[in-house]
Amino acid sequence: MKRFLAAMRFLTVAPVPGTWGTAEADLAHSVPFFPVVGLLLGGVAAALAWAMSLVGPALVVSAFIVIAFEVFSGGFHLDGLSDTADGFLSARPRERILEIMKDSHIGVMGAGAIVAVLLVKFASLASLPQDHLWRAALLMPLAGRSAIVFHMVLLPYVRPAGLGSIFYRKRQYFASLEALAILFLVCWAVLGIKGLVVAGICIAVTLLLAAYSRHKIGGATGDTFGAACEVAECVLALTLSLRPFQWT
Repeated sequence: MKRFLAAMRFLTVAPVPGTWGTAEADLAHSVPFFPVVGLLLGGVAAALAWAMSLVGPALVVSAFIVIAFEVFSGGFHLDGLSDTADGFLSARPRERILEIMKDSHIGVMGAGAIVAVLLVKFASLASLPQDHLWRAALLMPLAGRSAIVFHMVLLPYVRPAGLGSIFYRKRQYFASLEALAILFLVCWAVLGIKGLVVAGICIAVTLLLAAYSRHKIGGATGDTFGAACEVAECVLALTLSLRPFQWT
């Protein structure tokens, strides 16, 4: 329970009572619960999407779903996305990239990345049949938190210290298999055979981003974790909006 609550505290702004899950040891071993937290967030978002779809138009519902995702995380992952974009797209050497990513100020590339991701999420959700918005709302947070797990397992941590280093004290490789299984099973349960393809596309893009991160800085940072989450959510929504994946 402590490790699950640690994952909730790390990934969300949920008001977890008491002090359970605040110890570093609990946080270090909370990685297997990341997909579970993503699924819980997706459940809340799906309920919101379903309820709002009964009374509101698709454009409004889609906007509120995107806003809800950022409220759930306190914009934590968007911050990582912006820092990663500022660094990776700066055309600077590795050490300078890491310095840029550590800077708390947002640059043009970071701002552009935030706008682009939010715009694609909104447009993709708005293009779905209104009675199927809840499916995307359920799966997007799961894909995002699973992507974080994959990056933690696949990439070394490149900073000498930092919040992300806590998760590297003992690499939990089995957590990636668990995340893989949960993602495929839930996508299959919600979307059938198409769901397996959707999950596969999300994983493929996550692997490409991990490879790009290794090429640019030699591994991962806390910022790249956030970027991986946002990109995976975006890819899932975008994939579902494509014609081969539309429902009849």
